[in-house]
Amino acid sequence: MATGTEKGVEHAPSLIQAAQGPAACYRELSRFPAVTRAALRAAAEGETFLLYTECSRPDPARRRLLRFGRHYSLRRTAGPEGLAASRTALSAGIHNQLLSQDSPTGQRRAVLERCPRQGHELLQVWDSGGCSHSVDLTALGKHGDVYTEGPFACLSWSHSETRLLYVAEKSRPKRQPPCPWDVPGAAWPAAEDEAEESSMPGVTNHGADGSVPQDKQFVYHEDWGEALSTRSMPVLCALDLEGLSLSVLEGVPEHLSPGQALWSPDDRGVVFVGWWHKPFRLGLSACSNRRSGIFHLDLASGCCELLSAENCSVCSPRLSPDGQRLLYLEGVVGGPHRQCLRLRMLTWQTRQTVTVLDVVQEPTETFAGLYTEVLPPQCWAADSRRAVLGTPQRSRTDLLLVDTEASTVTNLTAGSPEGCWELLTLQWDLLVATCSAPNHPPSLVVAVLPPAGQELPLGWVPVEDTPTVPGVTWKTLTVQPPCSGQGPAAQNTQAFEALLLSPSDGIPPYPLVVCPHGGPHAVFDARWRPNMAALCQLGFAVLLVNYRGSLGFGQASISSLLSRVGEQDVADTQLAVEQALHREPLDPHRLALLAGSHGAFIALHLLTREPKRYQACALRSPVSNLPALLGTSDIPDWRYTSLGLPYSFERVPRAEEVAIMLLRSPIAQAAQVQTPVLLCVGARDRRVSPTQALELYRVLRARGVPARLLWYPEGGHALAGVEMEADVFKNCAHWLLQHLGQPRRDGTGWHSP
Repeated sequence: MATGTEKGVEHAPSLIQAAQGPAACYRELSRFPAVTRAALRAAAEGETFLLYTECSRPDPARRRLLRFGRHYSLRRTAGPEGLAASRTALSAGIHNQLLSQDSPTGQRRAVLERCPRQGHELLQVWDSGGCSHSVDLTALGKHGDVYTEGPFACLSWSHSETRLLYVAEKSRPKRQPPCPWDVPGAAWPAAEDEAEESSMPGVTNHGADGSVPQDKQFVYHEDWGEALSTRSMPVLCALDLEGLSLSVLEGVPEHLSPGQALWSPDDRGVVFVGWWHKPFRLGLSACSNRRSGIFHLDLASGCCELLSAENCSVCSPRLSPDGQRLLYLEGVVGGPHRQCLRLRMLTWQTRQTVTVLDVVQEPTETFAGLYTEVLPPQCWAADSRRAVLGTPQRSRTDLLLVDTEASTVTNLTAGSPEGCWELLTLQWDLLVATCSAPNHPPSLVVAVLPPAGQELPLGWVPVEDTPTVPGVTWKTLTVQPPCSGQGPAAQNTQAFEALLLSPSDGIPPYPLVVCPHGGPHAVFDARWRPNMAALCQLGFAVLLVNYRGSLGFGQASISSLLSRVGEQDVADTQLAVEQALHREPLDPHRLALLAGSHGAFIALHLLTREPKRYQACALRSPVSNLPALLGTSDIPDWRYTSLGLPYSFERVPRAEEVAIMLLRSPIAQAAQVQTPVLLCVGARDRRVSPTQALELYRVLRARGVPARLLWYPEGGHALAGVEMEADVFKNCAHWLLQHLGQPRRDGTGWHSP
């Protein structure tokens, strides 16, 4: 692995790339692929293993992600690391593939593809003899589109390898084209009971011909919010490969939306996560606080049994290799949208559940708590006792080995030069992972998991090693907030962190781009981010601020931000800036802000409080008017929680609460802003309405502040997509260069703006 500036360095100077402009620089740094899936297959009596990976990277020419598969051979050796790896085939494109999953023995692979011509979804099964099954799911018409990503999606083999389980949208009848008032002599439809209709989200009565009656076709169907606007009524579907039959499973209670399904140990039932959607759905994306449970559906009797606690939020059920234990994550309902979670384990035969790892209020040197929303698809060791998972630990994402019987944690990657580790799969005690750092694109690595008690040190073997990117160095800064104020919130003076990325060529002091993250309960871990590395190659230093309230620093830190949004997070960000300016070779007269969502909320507050401190500001999907979000956001509960107020589904706004929200909003102080502001928004943003940015844009323009608004018609909250992400970066980088100045070609300093 390239673990520092000495190994794997490409010697082309970054100044040459920077001279070609932001777009070329970003395009060059985006070419490194990300590994999205891995699967192992045993061969040669357990001494040789075949490794298959699926990767993706931006393809600017086609304006989409280029997706491809790679094959490797792993061989056990007598050396200290115990493995040797080699590539066995050329990469092959899989751009029409939506989902894939290998069977338990690795002898079969299920693949969901979209037929390019008809747009149909095909579920195929491949083995050593070729394609053994191909089913046109769209033509069968038993359900809508298959869920291929997000919290509901799954593709699971039965243990007998004869059935496949997945989740799809419930089938709806087609709308009847003509309206009754367009047909001569048609009678006006009789009034319907709207209360009854709205109590059955996603269900529409239909006529004998399968069409929707004319008085039903415009009934509103709820969905699960941002990034899940086409997800309303998921259903569990099973394909029987022997009987060649497809069925939509019955027995799931009507008030639940099922997902993340897997087969029970005896293949006689299905285990799934069910989310309550009564009385109405709240946004689910990036929200681990929604009421949900682990259920077991008996296929013979149709009985659906709740296995987890009654009023909790759960996700990621993972069955041990011996079929005796079910591991899953559990959190509380309500409160912060993301939080420190418990690791729970259910013994299948007795249905008894124990807490393996509890919520961590204050982090220790060895363990800071669990914050991941997804356990690795295969995370159990062969002994069905130990499990490996990845989670933020302060400003790193590390791999933790958990002994489920002793309830102990061993950090397998602590102290490594790479700041972000992600486990792809764990099979036959072989770990397959990726690791990266702010100056190191993801590398694919493997390791043998030693016997219990002998896990450290773990010897990682590179499979696909990537070079360290020139022109970028990084470090972690620790920031200690002062003790001030009174009450419980003032007692949390725990230190927080910020990641500083700096150019390694050029002459300091460097202009500084300050980036508080969104969320607000999220984290900037020390992973590879092409856009941040590109800013460094353009000559900027970048400060990624993990203010108090960020994930990875204990639940007490998360809770400390409640009722202090717009105050503590803003003060922490400014404190991190001041300390970085004091400690590092940075130019205090060339400061800029670059942020999105809640991070943009913090940035706008800084502009109103420090009108002459920052010379430029570029924001994505900004929050500027809190009370306006109550009726427009898919997560209205957060507006109350952020102020420390309880939320209930029947709650209506009160004048005093709306007033507090407005006082905490940057729009209330927009008259103080003097800094040039660039705004980038998606017209389809369900989390933060784009009208927030439009309102702010009009205020700034009316007051003579330089402002520019970029409106992306197909964009959501994340402004995701190959073309959109590249365009947003290009415009943000040009905005920063325009208002902070340009670096000189010879690296001797900066031109004035």
